[in-house]
Formats: sequence, C-alpha cells, structure tokens
Amino acid sequence: MSADLPDGMTPDSPQGAGPLAVPPTNPQTVSEVAHELNQADRLTQGPEDQEPAARATRFLGADRNWHLVFGSILVVSAVWFMAWAVGYVNDPGDHLILLATAAVGLFMSFNIGGNDVANSFGTSVGAGTLSMKQALLVASVFEVSGAVLAGGDVTETVRSGIVDLSHAALMPMDFAFIMMSALLGAALWLLIATKMGWPVSTTHAIIGGIVGAAVTLGLITGTGGFEMVRWSEIGTIAMSWVLSPCLGALASWFVFSRIKKHILIYGEEADSRMRAIHAERIAHREAHRASFERLTELQQLAYTNKMTRDAAALAMPDFEEDELESDYFKELLRIERKADKIQSHKALETWVPLLAAAGSVVISAMLLFKGLKNLSLGLDMFQNVLVMGMIAAVVWFSIFIFARSMKKKSLSKATFTLFAWMQVFTASAFAFSHGSNDIANAVGPFAAIIDVLRTDSLSAHAAVPAAITVACGAALISGLWFIGRNVIKTVGSGLTKMHPASGFAAELSAAAVVMGASVLGLPVSSTHILIGAILGVGIVNKSANWQLMKPIGLAWAITLPASAGIGAVGVLVLRAVFG
Repeated sequence: MSADLPDGMTPDSPQGAGPLAVPPTNPQTVSEVAHELNQADRLTQGPEDQEPAARATRFLGADRNWHLVFGSILVVSAVWFMAWAVGYVNDPGDHLILLATAAVGLFMSFNIGGNDVANSFGTSVGAGTLSMKQALLVASVFEVSGAVLAGGDVTETVRSGIVDLSHAALMPMDFAFIMMSALLGAALWLLIATKMGWPVSTTHAIIGGIVGAAVTLGLITGTGGFEMVRWSEIGTIAMSWVLSPCLGALASWFVFSRIKKHILIYGEEADSRMRAIHAERIAHREAHRASFERLTELQQLAYTNKMTRDAAALAMPDFEEDELESDYFKELLRIERKADKIQSHKALETWVPLLAAAGSVVISAMLLFKGLKNLSLGLDMFQNVLVMGMIAAVVWFSIFIFARSMKKKSLSKATFTLFAWMQVFTASAFAFSHGSNDIANAVGPFAAIIDVLRTDSLSAHAAVPAAITVACGAALISGLWFIGRNVIKTVGSGLTKMHPASGFAAELSAAAVVMGASVLGLPVSSTHILIGAILGVGIVNKSANWQLMKPIGLAWAITLPASAGIGAVGVLVLRAVFG
C-alpha cells in the first residue's frame, strides 16, 4: 500500500520528513550508536590507519610513518634547540653541561606529554570523540599554542617555594645542579608511572625532585638540611591527595547525574516510546495493505484516489483533520499525534544549550584567568564578565540551532554528536590552559639552568626564550604519541566506561573545580581532580573501577618521595661529573 502514497508521505519516510514521517527502522541505543560511529570511522580511515595484519609486522609496525614523523620532530627540535642554546649561552666551557641540560629538559617535556597531556585527552579518546591521532593533532595545536602564546615571558626560579633557598649560600652551578636533578627525578618517575598507566601530578614530581636534590646538596656542602624544607607545604600536598579527587568526584557526580536524569534517561525513555510507535506504524501499514488487497480493482482505484486527495490535503498549511477521507491517513494521523506528544528531542533543545552555555562560562573563565593571564590583556573584572557573557550567549544560540538541526537524526545519534562536539571544545581549552601553565613544570627549571649558564649568576627571575617553549612543546607532543597510550587507556576506559556526555561532564567539572580552587586558594592538583571527576561518573553509573584506583592512589602518595630519591642521587652524580 505504501507504493500508492506520494513522495515524502510513505510510512517508511525518515523521521522529520513530513507531518506523518516515521523514524528509521532498527532504532539504536546510545552505546550502539557509539560503536557504529567508531566502526564507520574505521571503515573510512586510510590504509595507514586501518593497521591490517600484513602491515603490522613490518619495521616499526603499522604506524611506521607516524613513528618516523614524530621521531623526526623530536630529533630535529632537539638538534635545533642545541644549536640555538650554544649561541645563546656563548661559553664553550659550558657546552657539555648545556648538552646534559637540554637532554634532561626535553626528556622531562617528553614525559609530561606521555602522562599529563595523555591524562587530559584520555576522556575524549575513551569516549570515542577523538581517535588517538586526532587527539594528537588537537594537542599539537593547542598545547604548543598555549605554551608559546600565553606561557609567560618570565618564570620564577623557585628560590623560596617548597624549599627555602633564599638564605642558602648557593653557588650558581649548585643551583643549576639542583634544577637538573629535579627535572631528572621528576622525568624518570613520570616515565615509570606512564609505563604503568598511572596518571600522576607532574607538579608534585618536580617538587619532590627539588626537595631531594636541595636537601642532599645542603647536607653535603653544610649549607642546610631538612630544615630547608617547608614541611607545611608538604602537608598541603598530602591534603591535596584527598581533597582534589573528592572535589572532582563531587562536582562530576552532580553534573553527570543531572545530565543523565534530564537528558540521557529522558532520551532513552523517549527512544523506547518512539520504538513502540514505530512498531504501531508498521502494524498499521501491514493491516491496511492486507485490507487493500482484499478490495476489488474498482474499490482499490477509488481508495487510491481518496489517499491521493488526503496526501495533497496534508501538504496544505491550512489542513483540517475532518478533510481526511481514507481510514489509512486518519489512523496514521492519530499515531503521529502520539509521537508529537513525546517530543523526543525536547531535552536536547532545552537542556543541552543551557549546559553548553554554562560550560562556556567555566572554560572562558579558565582561559581568561589562567590560560591567558600572562598576556596582560588589561581587562578588569567587569570586562571579563562581559566577555564571558557574550561567549555564553553565542554558545547557547549556536548549540540551540545545532540541536534543532538534528531533529531528522535518531535521538541517540543526535545526543552522541552534540556531546562529542562539546567535548572537543572542552578538551581543546584544557590543552591550551595546560600548555600555558603546566608546561612550566619543565620550562621553569629548564630556563633557570640556561640563565645560570649564560650569566654565571643567580637571578630572582629567569627569562623564558621562545626557543625553549617551542622545543619543549615538540617534545611534549612526541611523548604523547610514543608513550601516552597506557595513561589514555586508564583514564579513557580503565576507571569507568566513557561516553561523550560523561566525558564532557568530567572535563567540565574538573575545570570548574580547578577554577574554584584557584580563587579560594585551596591546595589541589588538576590531575587528581580529573581522576576524581571520572570516578564521579563511575559512581553515577555504578561502574567505578576501585581496584584500579588502589595502585593509582599509591602512585600519588609515592610521587614526591620517589622523585626526591632520584633527585638526591642525581645531584650527587652531577656534582661528581661536572664538579
């Protein structure tokens, strides 16, 4: 009987094609859609991405070209930086220690990429929003841009932070040895943790390295000892081991539970009801087809004419229900009225734009007050609020239109796509903020050593040449590619199964907690906060992997002493070799 209906009015028309449109057959759940999209992505990948078995056995494996590209980037940036540094320091007597400094500094950046950056992008990769290679490209652009554009012109040399070096009678080279040892201790511990798939705090690692190296040097030179350590700051770090994940988990639990209740569960219930209506449409069509076949040829012709007139009437803007002549369209209209009442996309059009607008406020605040703070834009608080308000308005309107345009797609696909887009923006903002702030864990001590070698003196601040941030950025991206997969696996799927909606909730919650803690001065770690936020998602879904958290928690606790031990040994070796 469907063959007699005009174009655009058949019972098998796609959802949204007309007043009596029917959703596509075989409706899918959100997880099925995610699987389908991932499979489609595999099918559309080029030969370099599909990794067939025949290519997997060749030299360097299926990703040989990618390995060669990022290996070349790492080598070329290291050689270029060394050539630049030789001219910058301009002291032939320091070339050997300069080479060691470059190696240790780039090694630290390499491991930050493998742990910290992998940690930041783990939720996006685990949710299927980005592939590993797409995450790499996004990280390349935003991490390096954040480091170069907003990394700051000046970095303090850490003379009176966790360790008080302000009153110690330090020789300039001894200070350089402390910074080199701190970088080495932090880098080696990060490498171990990354290989084990443990996301740890690079800030805590570098602090541990400074403590171990400074105390050891103070003891062997008689310039100080354990009294140099600000133990209250160590207590603050220990507090962050508990405070950070708890705050992240609480915020994520609240955000994701609201998303699940008002968007995901609503969508699942609407999907279920739409599937029932779809089945009713099929039964209705089959029943009328059987009735139609029992009619005589003359009756079939008359009924077909009625349906043609009904189809034309339905297309008119001033259509009235009592104009219908055929039972087929009368009953189908009744079914469609039931479908209209469900308003399957209502949650996407109502809540998702508001959620995106709120998220844009958090992300823009993170960029204005953290990521771009070193650019000295000259905006006061009121102007910053106006900027955030404008961004929120644009985001709300854009996502609302985007959600409206998704009506012709199945609800599960529309949900996946909307949250995937929003998660890309949160991941990109995180990458920029990370590049502009946390890369200082490598750049700060690195720049301090270069400054000592160049001036042969200690200064309160050390200028950070662009060459250092570019070289560190290249090493950071290489580290993400070569060793970041284990941490990405832990963050993306090990602690709990991720979906773009849950990944977005975790990233947004972590960003909000980081911003709030910065304003309140609370001792928190962004790495620990994000892990807590992922666990908050797992708590909502009742799927948190607490067994995996045991080694991760232990790794957090031993990060500082482990890097301190390596730093202590490192400073002894450096003084013995370079005197």
